[in-house]
Amino acid sequence: MSLPLHAQTGSVPEAAVLEGLPPVHAVSAAEVAARISGGPRLVVLDDDPTGTQTVADVPVLTSWTVDDLRWALRQDSAVFFVLTNTRSLSPEDAAARNREVVRALHAASAAEGTGYVLASRGDSTLRGHFPLETDVLAEELTELGAGAPDGVVLVPAYIEAGRLTVGSRHWMRTADGLLPVGESEFARDATFGYRSSSLHEWVEEKTGGRVPGDEVLRVTLDDLRGGGPAHTARLLSSLRGGRTAVVDAVCDDDLRVLALALAEAEENGTRLVYRVGPSFVRARAGQAARAPLTPAELRPLRGDAPHGLIAVGSHVALTTWQLDRLRERGGIAEYELDVALLLDEERRDAHIAEVAAAAAGALDSADAVIRTSRVLVTGADADDSLAISRRVSAALVQAVRQVSASRRPAFVLAKGGITSSDTATEGLRIRRAWARGTLLPGIVSLWEPVDGPAAGIPYIVFAGNVGGADALADALDLLRSA
Repeated sequence: MSLPLHAQTGSVPEAAVLEGLPPVHAVSAAEVAARISGGPRLVVLDDDPTGTQTVADVPVLTSWTVDDLRWALRQDSAVFFVLTNTRSLSPEDAAARNREVVRALHAASAAEGTGYVLASRGDSTLRGHFPLETDVLAEELTELGAGAPDGVVLVPAYIEAGRLTVGSRHWMRTADGLLPVGESEFARDATFGYRSSSLHEWVEEKTGGRVPGDEVLRVTLDDLRGGGPAHTARLLSSLRGGRTAVVDAVCDDDLRVLALALAEAEENGTRLVYRVGPSFVRARAGQAARAPLTPAELRPLRGDAPHGLIAVGSHVALTTWQLDRLRERGGIAEYELDVALLLDEERRDAHIAEVAAAAAGALDSADAVIRTSRVLVTGADADDSLAISRRVSAALVQAVRQVSASRRPAFVLAKGGITSSDTATEGLRIRRAWARGTLLPGIVSLWEPVDGPAAGIPYIVFAGNVGGADALADALDLLRSA
């Protein structure tokens, strides 16, 4: 289907977008795993914790000391995640954090004698610090003597969540069909908003014209499916001077073709940095999609307490609908953190303590939900809005910490990207964990903390922008069944 690049299309039937595509070039996860065996480790700098939701049995770090990174490099895994949480930071702080991680990783890599390839994991709906983060990674690699990257490969697809790229245009699945992401609520984000749905135009927009759209290499489904890994590798090998490539993907096979092509291009000397959505990580690591964890698999992971704690910070409409369905299912005690009170320095701490005490008391008889008020409060500009989000998230995390200190929950589930990161690092003080799998197909990751006060408490990372209306209730039902 051909659509004008700037057309305001609204939702389009999925069949209309996907009709006439070339047949899939089938590649198994085992082929990728064999191809990358013994090669450099894929290190994913995750700008919020939700990037782990397509993989299983993968190490996760929330701290990036050289010792932490050496621990991760020693694990039997083709990939590991470093949770940077940079989507919640200012551009200056995000840049500084990326630099810290790369410098520590370079030292750890030298100590362990293990090579690495860097992936900057961003949002599949195109929010986050791009091109800042890939620019910083390229600068650091150059300064450290690892070589300036020849190219940046942009692959935002997230298959299970219906974030697909066709003809370089990025789409998101809705109840009414596929919607160009530039027309979605995510494109109106107060901090990371944008207009373009076509990735090459989006690159031009986000770089302020530094990278013209017509200079972006477009790797299409015709290349992946018709040309296969060898042809795609030749395209990627043509990248020079940090040029950007954008890649189509509709299914895991498309991403596995890309993974084989990347391995070949890099083996032949092409140096690349990736900016990706969650599905790429699974393909590049040689993992196949796995079914959600079963009650039997969850049982040894679940804590001994009768009920769990749910922290909800996400304000997107989907999260509000999911909360409504959870209420209908029952079995919860719900408590609200009023954002207006959280922004009042005189009343903030008392309000948090009151809510936390009530939620802790409820854990004997129900799963406790602590949520922020549903009215989104924004600031005068993008930086001010981000600062408000940080203050609200810090308050929610403080409440989680107070609940956990008085009552050990059976599990902790955090809803929202910033919320789940801050809850992991500040609320539960997780440093090292394993992402064990998901509660729903391809979404809602369960971490098993391996150290600190949260060891023995499964931690569930639930993005704000994924799943259907019943997803939160379904995830809670599965946890309860264990």
